[in-house]
Amino acid sequence: MADNSPRTELSYLPPSVPPANHGHTRAAWFTTGVVVLGSVVAGVAMCFAMVWLVWVGAAIVLVGALGGKVLSVAGYGQPRLGTTDPNERR
Repeated sequence: MADNSPRTELSYLPPSVPPANHGHTRAAWFTTGVVVLGSVVAGVAMCFAMVWLVWVGAAIVLVGALGGKVLSVAGYGQPRLGTTDPNERR
């Protein structure tokens, strides 16, 4: 027999509304673009067995990660939750 008794499902909501831009920020785009470029350079270098160029690609990836963090700290990243400053950069 089927259990037809009423059930109550619990919903667990986040403490606040998440940002609406889903990470589409200058810092995120810079990081993504530079990391993809570095990965392509390293991948092509692996195909041609150019070890030094693999390291150049790895360095480009590192520059992309650090540059994205710098841009995020400079105000071009995802806004912090709970900020009410209307002059905050996006």
